[in-house]
Amino acid sequence: MNLPIVTVVCLCFNHEKFVLECLNSIENQTYTNIELIVVDDFSQDASASLIADYLSNKLHITFLKNTQNLGSTKSFNQALRLAKGTLIMDLAADDVLLPTTIEDLVSGFQVSSYDNLAAVFGNCIEISESGEKLNYFFDVDGQKKVIQPIKTGDIYEAVIGSGKKTCSATALFRKEVYEKLNAYDERLFYEDLDLWVRASRIYNFDFIDKIVLKKRVVKNSMGTLFHDKKDLRRKKINRSSFIIAKNIYNLNQTTPEDRALLQRIHYNLVLNFKLRDWELVFKYSWIALKLRKRIWFGF
Repeated sequence: MNLPIVTVVCLCFNHEKFVLECLNSIENQTYTNIELIVVDDFSQDASASLIADYLSNKLHITFLKNTQNLGSTKSFNQALRLAKGTLIMDLAADDVLLPTTIEDLVSGFQVSSYDNLAAVFGNCIEISESGEKLNYFFDVDGQKKVIQPIKTGDIYEAVIGSGKKTCSATALFRKEVYEKLNAYDERLFYEDLDLWVRASRIYNFDFIDKIVLKKRVVKNSMGTLFHDKKDLRRKKINRSSFIIAKNIYNLNQTTPEDRALLQRIHYNLVLNFKLRDWELVFKYSWIALKLRKRIWFGF
């Protein structure tokens, strides 16, 4: 049986404490047909030298060392252009794969009942900086099975709403999805939500009820920065969220989808009100007004 090539793009920025554990978890997969591309996005710590030393006798692994900080979207896109795999994983260098992660996700593609499948994703354990288990992304029972069913197939409405509906860190995507959608939008500070929105509009998604990743929760994680008034990156993150909201408004086709977007906009309105970002408060309010008009009077 010919196993498809899986390209793992490992993105590193100031992950010196974690990057070697991440790389080892990729190298120790039970799945054997893996291409690894590591990108260091101009880290200001020892990450790049640690990666270079680790890869010194591993000539089959590609190492891209940025000479300036490009951000995650541009860094990933440059690696994607080199990828030989038909399946792609976007992995942060502070996360850790379980030994059978790639094997389980590839198997998910092989057994899925869905046609036109973009990606397969699973559940993950959130861990602290020291590696201690915090909780599961999706709540599980005593058998580590997800308690509430996860939406599969056409998940667009679930993706655009608020709350935990998908676990993007665990996803394995078909490369052709990136190619059809022109990869990540390089205007954005973060990449995963926008891709899931655009992909779920035209593709199906499937879920495997397995723990496939240890996801690191760190002090300067994206979720933390959303609420940090002092961090300058917060403004870039919230501007990106608004661009995505506008895109969703244009992609929506039904009233239930507009109601789901209203949930997301309400969350962002409250967030930006607390942050005193009055420009975004006004812009979100304007989209909310247009959405309510469309809900009342139809498309």
